[in-house]
Amino acid sequence: MRLRGHPGFRRFWAASTVSDLGTRVGTVALGVLVVVDLGGSAADVGLVQGATMLPHLVVGLFVGVLADRVRRKPLLVATDLGRAVVLGSVPALWAVGWLDVPVLVAIMVVFGLLSVLNAAAHQSFLPRLVPRALLHRANVRLDQSDAVAQTSGPLVGGGLVALVGAPVTVLVDALSYAVSGVLTALAPASDPVPTPTSRSVLAELREGVDWVYRHPTLRPLALSTHTWFLFHAVLNATYVPYALLDLRLDAVGLGATLALAGVGALAGSSASEAVGRRIGIAGTVAASHLAEAAGFAIVALAGAADVPAVLVLAAGGQLLYGFGMGLDNPITLSYRQSVTPDRLQGRMNATIRSVNRAAVVVGAPLGGLLADAAGARTALWVGAAGIAATGVLLLFSGLRTAVHDTGAPPEG
Repeated sequence: MRLRGHPGFRRFWAASTVSDLGTRVGTVALGVLVVVDLGGSAADVGLVQGATMLPHLVVGLFVGVLADRVRRKPLLVATDLGRAVVLGSVPALWAVGWLDVPVLVAIMVVFGLLSVLNAAAHQSFLPRLVPRALLHRANVRLDQSDAVAQTSGPLVGGGLVALVGAPVTVLVDALSYAVSGVLTALAPASDPVPTPTSRSVLAELREGVDWVYRHPTLRPLALSTHTWFLFHAVLNATYVPYALLDLRLDAVGLGATLALAGVGALAGSSASEAVGRRIGIAGTVAASHLAEAAGFAIVALAGAADVPAVLVLAAGGQLLYGFGMGLDNPITLSYRQSVTPDRLQGRMNATIRSVNRAAVVVGAPLGGLLADAAGARTALWVGAAGIAATGVLLLFSGLRTAVHDTGAPPEG
């Protein structure tokens, strides 16, 4: 079976690729905007990142019910176009002198609300575009294009920041969401109106939560992922100010190190199917977490290196970290999608993503505060140790018995 025979997936893939590229450009621009243009600290970076995830705490679970009650394609299109408008307000407010850290935090809360709506539909839409047997391969393709975006996006972002400034560069991210919305609207898909239900929202919400946390193999995977996001948020909040202030990299150097993470992610996602077949789902996820932790340990060591070695160590650490990310994501996403019936896809994804993002809301500000209080290198070591622990513990969990099933979808 080949993905090329599914035109809806091709359009969806193109939409995701454009959006991913814009997001990587925007990540560099927002980090520089907070630290350089707005004079913010590591804690401010953590607040901005945490604000994006805050809506997951408030409405994340309910959004999963919505995604299972409405057509998913119109929800994807509307939220993409909405995010384009919201991000487009950043350079506009900067131009009139009204942008500061609190205003940016407020903008990112609105952006995060639209993102949580989009995310619940996005991962749940893929099983309607390709057969179950192709889910892993489809997720690999999506991750490969994301890895290419992760490689090129930071370089483009760093160059644009140097050329036109961080606020204007955010506009590139806004435009990418607009293009993504149009491409998704043009993607042919079987997206029927769900059968009306007389059950209450709370009953449906509880059904989704029960599916995730009572499932013998999905539960340990979800719990491990939640913990991973907590420590990953510590690393994310710390790395940009660490690179700019401690390692003294400029925007181009920062973009170059992040680009190497994209190269690693491309290699990892390309190897995901083969590694998964050889060492299984639990072994692959555990190996990916250990690789990510080792990558950031190398980044932390860069702070004690001689100046010529700083960029090499930071880039090498990001390369290894990216490899782990690329190895992990396709196999975990496809496993979650393959063991969950279609009618529960939205709630399953929203449940896991909501708690993941709640972990980011907690971890990002804590990472920034830890970096400000104890130093960025200490925060990096804490984050790396936490991610390594999640990988080791997963090997002793119920996930060790998990295998990919390409038969008929479960009815749940």
